[in-house]
Amino acid sequence: MAAATTKSEGEGGAKAVPKILWNERRNKFETEDKEAYIQYVLRNDGKVMDLVHTFVPSSKRGLGLASHLCVAAFHHAHSHSLSVIPTCSYVSETFVPRNPSWKSVLHTEGAKSNI
Repeated sequence: MAAATTKSEGEGGAKAVPKILWNERRNKFETEDKEAYIQYVLRNDGKVMDLVHTFVPSSKRGLGLASHLCVAAFHHAHSHSLSVIPTCSYVSETFVPRNPSWKSVLHTEGAKSNI
């Protein structure tokens, strides 16, 4: 599994962003405790990453974990020359509109999968 950790500026200076792990075997990016994750399906011979489901337990909602999971997935897709289908409603209706710089990574042939 690969890990992604970054720092972001917040009130009071730099704060640690949660470590997001790539669980290639299970096709997901997840928090270290495996409680929050974004699930994907590879399509078109592995050239397209279809983000199908994001889950954050109620006890951890409001901390920005879903956004961090999306950033990890989009960064992975970009660095591996993959395009992204935003099937998950959180990704398509919340993350992408709030982060338009990632629109360049979106898959253009067909908007969503049939899952």
